[in-house]
Amino acid sequence: MRLKTYGIKLNLRIFAREMKKILKVHRVNDYARYISAPELHPLVSVIHYDELEHCRHSLNNYDVYGLFIGDETLEELTYGLTTYDLHRHALMCVAPGQLGGKADTGEEIHTKGWALLFDPTLLHDTDLGRRMHQFTYFSYSINEALLMSEEQYQTIVTLLEMLRSSLTSAPLASDAHIAAHIRLILEYVARFYSLQLAAPSREKDDLLTRFENLLTRYYATGRQRQHGLPTVRYCAQELCLSPNYFGDLIRQLTGENAKLSIRRFVMQRARALLVGGATVTEAAEALGFEYPQHFTRQFKAYYNLTPKEFLKNQQEETR
Repeated sequence: MRLKTYGIKLNLRIFAREMKKILKVHRVNDYARYISAPELHPLVSVIHYDELEHCRHSLNNYDVYGLFIGDETLEELTYGLTTYDLHRHALMCVAPGQLGGKADTGEEIHTKGWALLFDPTLLHDTDLGRRMHQFTYFSYSINEALLMSEEQYQTIVTLLEMLRSSLTSAPLASDAHIAAHIRLILEYVARFYSLQLAAPSREKDDLLTRFENLLTRYYATGRQRQHGLPTVRYCAQELCLSPNYFGDLIRQLTGENAKLSIRRFVMQRARALLVGGATVTEAAEALGFEYPQHFTRQFKAYYNLTPKEFLKNQQEETR
């Protein structure tokens, strides 16, 4: 027991030490000050790493939005609890509440690229604020970073240079003007991500097959009896993708969202169960619905018939 207690205390000490290494980025200039970058605006920071004389790694806990562009290979970056390598012209995004970066070892580094950080309060009562939910890539993992072409990279850099200029020139740009400029940058990133998602690859070609096999295996192993209906988050996790990236890929490949794809699979199984002689209650239980009435409601929404109406039609067709 003493050994176990000592081990727990040691682990807590290690955890506390690691927590002290995390930089709390409550405001955009918390990060700017840490790397000795110019503080241009209380709510927006545009950083060109090439211009910095002194820079160190940092593992950051963000309360702000951020876009980071690497102009070289960026090794061992952390996102959540996972480590990845990024390549030149890779763009990654973070949102409030996320953890990202690399722990500070005290070593000075010479890195290249750009960063844009902006405070959520800048978005209050703006068109950008109302549209932020559309930019799903803020919830992508680092291994799903945008790998930009040279032309795409130059487009984003030009926009960042224009934004930085508006933050330093007189008269100062209004918050509304700044938010509109950031919205333009985010729209370009969304467009470039759409091209990346649409680009053919062997992994994407296999995704739909793996998705279908995953759902089949979910029911074959009886997971629905303990965990209920399969979810987008579960499928994404099993396929080693973030939920938003997985959802955007499925939409790109099929034209429908991942939740609807799962529902279609479940409803096709429901139809087969009913045709095979299962009662409504048996079918609902076999599919992972908590209550038969929930199953009936989804079945009718999908087929425009209740399960009983469907069975009645089937019986009339076989006479």
